[in-house]
Amino acid sequence: MKILKVAFQGERGAFSEVAARALIPSAIAPFPCESFEDVFEAVESKRVRFGVIPIENSLVGSIHRNYDLLLERPLHIVGETQQRIVHCLLAPKGAGLRKIRTVYSHPVALDQCRRFFREHPDIKPMSHYDTAGAAKMVAEQEQGDHAAIAGPLAAEMYDLSILRKSIEDEKSNRTRFLLLARKPLKFTGRAKTTIVFSFKNQPGGLFKALSVFALRDIDLTKIESRPVRHSNWQYYFYLDLVGSAADPNVGRALDHLSELTSFLKILGSYPLTVNAG
Repeated sequence: MKILKVAFQGERGAFSEVAARALIPSAIAPFPCESFEDVFEAVESKRVRFGVIPIENSLVGSIHRNYDLLLERPLHIVGETQQRIVHCLLAPKGAGLRKIRTVYSHPVALDQCRRFFREHPDIKPMSHYDTAGAAKMVAEQEQGDHAAIAGPLAAEMYDLSILRKSIEDEKSNRTRFLLLARKPLKFTGRAKTTIVFSFKNQPGGLFKALSVFALRDIDLTKIESRPVRHSNWQYYFYLDLVGSAADPNVGRALDHLSELTSFLKILGSYPLTVNAG
């Protein structure tokens, strides 16, 4: 069995590693990276075969830095997955909840567990750069009054006890992750395509751009805008649509869109998946 090297941001046991395992069911060699930029660089430089990045959380919204990197870097989206985010309270073996006084985790994870901290006012939340990184630190320190908020894989990875499982405020908390590669991958079945475009500010410009899809009954699933650097009040529009860029109907829509825009880039066509994760 061929082992594929996959880059993701964070320490081993991060939610992005969970997503990587879901996206690539075969054996993977995890390649942790310090930043999202490092993930893109690892794929571009051929140090890894794939990269996995979070692009959207159902509670927090879009991860804007990754939208910018998709525009800037020459990689292709080749897959996606939606993963349920389960936050667990992790501590060294033998530690009990009553002894915990400090809990470390990423600021977003801490914010998503407000109810837990309201119910335990003696426990102080402390920000850390990464959920799995917080778990790793707690495991290395072995202090009975320190704990971390991270996922179940991090508990397994660093041999920590799960004192409380699923302490997140919203059980609907999910994150959408993208799989990146240097070249598109062949696939069969229903597809999804992500594009980015821009145009000079003009009356009805966005309406005209979106109408090329409405006229052809193409389903749009998301639209996101980001500012164009060095050009005040101009925007890039990121669009997810159902269908492949290779489909004749979608192809005609994209050709039509190119006539209305000053910039158009296809970020990838990939299998349309809806999974509970």
